[in-house]
Amino acid sequence: MVDAVRHALSGDGPAVLPLSSDLPRPALDAALAALRPTHVVTPDGVRREPDGVGSDAAVIIATSGSTGVPKGVELTAEALTASARTSLARLGAGAGERWLCCLPPSHVSGMQVLVRSLLSGTEPIIHERFSPGDVARSGAHHVSLVPTQLRRLLDTPIGEAGVSAFRTILLGGAAPPPGLIAEAVAAGARVVTTYGMSETSGGCVYDGVPLDNVDLKIGADGRVRIAGPVVFSGYRLRDDAPFEGGWFVTSDLGVIEDGRLRVLGRADDVINTGGRKVVPGVVADVLTRHPQVRDVAVVGRPDPEWGEIVVAVVVGEVTLGELREFAKERLPAYAAPRVVEVVREIPTLPNGKPDMVALRNHK
Repeated sequence: MVDAVRHALSGDGPAVLPLSSDLPRPALDAALAALRPTHVVTPDGVRREPDGVGSDAAVIIATSGSTGVPKGVELTAEALTASARTSLARLGAGAGERWLCCLPPSHVSGMQVLVRSLLSGTEPIIHERFSPGDVARSGAHHVSLVPTQLRRLLDTPIGEAGVSAFRTILLGGAAPPPGLIAEAVAAGARVVTTYGMSETSGGCVYDGVPLDNVDLKIGADGRVRIAGPVVFSGYRLRDDAPFEGGWFVTSDLGVIEDGRLRVLGRADDVINTGGRKVVPGVVADVLTRHPQVRDVAVVGRPDPEWGEIVVAVVVGEVTLGELREFAKERLPAYAAPRVVEVVREIPTLPNGKPDMVALRNHK
């Protein structure tokens, strides 16, 4: 994979479309049908696809929207390297310093670890499966993690020594649960939170501040808009990329406060309850402040009376009455959850983000 990425970035090789080996066969077939690669590399060798279509991109990241139909985010070598260079500069990561890749390269966060390593003149340390003990003993200078991985790393017997061994822990993929970053910092870690997506070559906002040459604004509809050299060129074999006058229009709602971006949640996750609009991220942010809540996700579920109701899926020991009272002291009454479900952990996708489909459908 590293050699394929190296050749793609240099222009000497074809575009790389990494797909997870863990994909169920139907999902793999759907991705191949939608993205139409020219060749497929398997453990049995390389086969040519008769209907494959070439691409000018260096890397194509497969991602699914709300419909679940695979889309191929086309990233040029220039976009990937612009992102990696500004990331290294912002972090003060020097040449020769090694990166640990323990996120799948089929996701943009894992792919960018490989690109940063190549620009740093080093070979990445690659862990095919996440093992907290192996991560803690990796000897790498920098690592990208999702919140679940950081939590598991801190919970190991050598957690404190493990997190403090890295010069940088880039934390992205999902909002961290309350207290996680403070706990890691107290253990000696340097944690930098990131915001971005496949369409922006990965994280393009660090600790709320855009990377150099990345422009950020909030539109009249509340959605985050991003421009700059890190932005993708389009979706493979599609013409529905959401651009507006040179700006990529994300699906995220946000605000800029004191020069820093605060993401409120996805626009398509907004809950319409009794004709009132509720942004789940805003409610979740309030509920995380409750002393008995260790983690929380907020979703809308169908209801015959209200259209949708606000549901809080909580890790912790708290009752519906306690959470509703807590929320109503800080939010409009209609935004307070009408259902609370207590779980052992929030279900997540392989990239660390909450599995919203599972959360909406859980009974």
